[in-house]
Amino acid sequence: MKVRMETIDENEEEEIVLRTRVPDARLFELLRQITKEREVLTGYYADGSMSKLDLRELYYFESVENRVFAYGKKDVAELKCRLYELEERFVGTDFIRISKSMILSLDKVERFVPMLGGRIEAVLKNGERAVISRQYVPEVKRRLGLYAQRKAEKNT
Repeated sequence: MKVRMETIDENEEEEIVLRTRVPDARLFELLRQITKEREVLTGYYADGSMSKLDLRELYYFESVENRVFAYGKKDVAELKCRLYELEERFVGTDFIRISKSMILSLDKVERFVPMLGGRIEAVLKNGERAVISRQYVPEVKRRLGLYAQRKAEKNT
């Protein structure tokens, strides 16, 4: 497979062209991931202002009293959607459900700390901590590739 990238002028529109004999699932997944990373959400602030939120800057989404908030490094904005809608919208991205009320960006995790009762604490790059509920731990481990590694260790 040949890969080619071109730099274009500011006034030209960016485009991605895939040339293939037979499109397969991995190409469609790649396209979906590329387009999702450029998606933005509209966030509403307590002072009445609103702005576009860049997904790459967000640490997590949290549902509190039937309201959904997006948390960045320092800012918090309310969203006009439900948590399950965000979960569906960002399948295949770095965002993963970690509890009934939270979706976390794995890209913003500095380290994971095991806790009692089968839970895990995620220490975020901004210093915050989030608890991964026991029922969501297996999926987080799968996404991190820890189950495959553990199986390989048992086989040796």
